[in-house]
Amino acid sequence: MIKIYTDGSCLKNPGNGGWAAIINVDNQIKKISGSVKDTTNNKMELLAPIKALQEIKEQQLIEIYTDSQYVKLGITDWIHKWIKNDWRNSKKEPVKNKELWIELYDLTKSHEIKWIWVKAHAGNVLNEEVDLLAKKAAELN
Repeated sequence: MIKIYTDGSCLKNPGNGGWAAIINVDNQIKKISGSVKDTTNNKMELLAPIKALQEIKEQQLIEIYTDSQYVKLGITDWIHKWIKNDWRNSKKEPVKNKELWIELYDLTKSHEIKWIWVKAHAGNVLNEEVDLLAKKAAELN
């Protein structure tokens, strides 16, 4: 099983952002990160699992750990309603970050993924590490 920790960060919201992921495949750790100018925290939170899943080439059983309820609830619950409602939210407004949601959704179809929410800044070592990686990436802008 592959375990992935993801996080996104923005110095200001909107502002310079960073994303990061720690991918654990059979105790082989790979860390990836990147930065984006003039973005939002939510976009960075979405970009982290997208970039991580793009690294996995074959169908796998995956656990993705995120401290973003936006990402976890969005991909496990809300997205089905958005698709059914022509990408409109419960207020009948267009879903924000639609392109990123579609990209993430399409990537999830290739794998069996369990999404796990972890509390931020609560001592989970890998979640704390991926948080620091995302913040450092944001500072590179």
